[in-house]
Amino acid sequence: MNSLICAIEGWAVALIVLCCILAAGLVVLFVLVPIKTWFVALVSGAHVSMARLVGMKLRKVKYKLIVDSYIMARKGGINISIVDLETHYMAGGNVDNIIKALIAAHSAGIDLTIDLAKAIDLSGRDVVEAIETCVTPKIIEVKHIAAIAQDGIEVIINVNVTVKTDIRELVGGAGEDTIIARVGKGVVSCIGAAENYTQLLENPAAIGDEILRKGLDDGTAFDIVSVDVADIDIGKNLGAKLEMDEAEKDRQIANAVAEKTRAAMVAEEQRYKAKTQEMKAAVLAAEAEIPKAIAGAIRDGKFGVLDYYKLKNLQADTAMRSSIAGIEQDSGDGEA
Repeated sequence: MNSLICAIEGWAVALIVLCCILAAGLVVLFVLVPIKTWFVALVSGAHVSMARLVGMKLRKVKYKLIVDSYIMARKGGINISIVDLETHYMAGGNVDNIIKALIAAHSAGIDLTIDLAKAIDLSGRDVVEAIETCVTPKIIEVKHIAAIAQDGIEVIINVNVTVKTDIRELVGGAGEDTIIARVGKGVVSCIGAAENYTQLLENPAAIGDEILRKGLDDGTAFDIVSVDVADIDIGKNLGAKLEMDEAEKDRQIANAVAEKTRAAMVAEEQRYKAKTQEMKAAVLAAEAEIPKAIAGAIRDGKFGVLDYYKLKNLQADTAMRSSIAGIEQDSGDGEA
């Protein structure tokens, strides 16, 4: 009897231990394994092993995002492994974007491989937008391109550039800024080649045709579909302005030359005035010597007192005649 009781007690202990182990296992299972996510993937036809889910959880990967994207891919007919999605996520990529892009490309018949989609996404470009642009081309506005025609008239043009994405050139290809810069350069070249601005107004479509012939989309992530002139405005007559500026410059040069000549003539006039004053001074100096000479002649007996008085009378008579002649000359001038 005692042995039976001991046996029963042993079995009870074993059963309790087993229940504890099972309970602990269930607790660990529910803590480590996202049962709900695993079940959703299972019923969606995108089975993911529990070990994979536990590994992603331990690596702090957003397993729900990975599983949801994996389910979306399988539903969209994309043959991709969950390992690729997890690797792309850990590399810093946008898993949701590449799945959406792959589904859109598959529906539109665009040849987009998984590796290329991942590379485009990791390059920093929006792969979904790239696929949308492949299906529906986008318009890039290039505004206010100003240049001068050969007749000197400034022409201002706004251009709409219709482009679609070149998937093969998206990784490493130049972006919209390059397209805008090249188209702007092409428009400036077309304006500069026009003999006059009326040619551009008469046939604006020729500008777009010329730009398309230049192959400006080489090495870019886009194919240019069309280039359309949206607006043409006429700016300033820069040719006339340049001529006016040139004329003003010539006028200033002529004024400077004239001023230089006038200054030279004024200087020459002052020089002659100074020379005249020197001559007057010389005359006055010579006249000052006359009384001395007369006194010396009288002293030497070569010139008498009577002769001196005759000279004085002659001088007075000459002064009177000169005075009368001057008065008559002035009155004659007045009557004239």
